[in-house]
Amino acid sequence: MDWGLFIIRVVIGLLFAAHGMQKLAGWFGGHGLKGTGGFFDSIGIKPGYAMALLAGLAELAGGLLFAFGLLTWVGAVLLIGTMLVSIFKVHGRNGLWATSNGYEYNLVLIVAALAVILIGPGEYALDALWLK
Repeated sequence: MDWGLFIIRVVIGLLFAAHGMQKLAGWFGGHGLKGTGGFFDSIGIKPGYAMALLAGLAELAGGLLFAFGLLTWVGAVLLIGTMLVSIFKVHGRNGLWATSNGYEYNLVLIVAALAVILIGPGEYALDALWLK
């Protein structure tokens, strides 16, 4: 079980951190703060630039905390929060399925993060050093 939790945490956490860097710095084909901020403004998340900064920081910090298993529940809450905003502001109106730009994938990520909160980060996490 510990190896399974480790794989889930590391893959999901690092992908979220990378997604945050797309927003913050335009890495990995992202649009950076200016582009993401403009998109946020266009969908009513204002002020767009500041909200893009907060979203990028939440995804970066939450992803790294989740991946390393350090304050895992805090990282998971940050990730869940960004996914909820994504559902309510972008994907929710399109229904469930990702093929219609729906919230299917966001929901899967929320459930995975929530499951790690409920199960715990596993033995191969920095939290395990003091949760024993």
